[in-house]
Amino acid sequence: MEFAKTPHINILNDIGFGKTVLMPGDPLRAKFIAENFLENAVLVNNVRGVNGYTGYYKGVKVSVMASGMGMPSIGIYSYELYKYFGVQNIIRIGSAGAVSKECGLRDIVSGTGACTNSSFGRQYGLDGDISAVCNYDLLSITEKIAAEKKFPLKTGSLYSSDVYYDDTRSALDWAKMGCLAVEMEAAALYMTALRFGKRALAICTISDLCYEPFDALEAEERQNSFTQMMELALKSAVEYENLPHLEPKE
Repeated sequence: MEFAKTPHINILNDIGFGKTVLMPGDPLRAKFIAENFLENAVLVNNVRGVNGYTGYYKGVKVSVMASGMGMPSIGIYSYELYKYFGVQNIIRIGSAGAVSKECGLRDIVSGTGACTNSSFGRQYGLDGDISAVCNYDLLSITEKIAAEKKFPLKTGSLYSSDVYYDDTRSALDWAKMGCLAVEMEAAALYMTALRFGKRALAICTISDLCYEPFDALEAEERQNSFTQMMELALKSAVEYENLPHLEPKE
């Protein structure tokens, strides 16, 4: 039996992907989620070591696959998942640096939208600027679950930068436009989801403070803090797929 194949994803078996895919940047984090949160997880893609896994969480089929770093990378993987593999929802789970003093270490930020310095949106040939926004249903479910679990979630704009080592430290300027944190993937993910009429949400854990006094989580602290984010994303995926409007109409 021949399975779906693109330049970056080669399905290894008939399990395929769930309707929802969690996307950390790091392939090892994807492996950690599969091994520690999913039941009966199976490797479904391993092209270029960007491993993807599909299993079950609370009885719902869910996948997790790394996006790599940066907007070009997540742009490729989200495009292929949405267009060729039946994926409806992608939830980015990653780290971010706080640019607003409203956010501290270990806080979780859900991005309503993503400002960016990237030219990613120019491909659409529009005479204007794109509002790179998340899916409201995914966002509202995430906020509800975070409140129930008492997770330190803050909701607001993200700043998606093409530059990690920035000599100008310009990321801090975006705080005055309401951005809470800087990361490198959300804007491209949101635009790709909008283009295909699919759903996306970025949930990031604050691992670094970009404002003074600078601070950052140690490796062990990052793992413990990221676990809350992973649980939040998985519970949101399950609750969304169990909404009545997703049930087959008679």
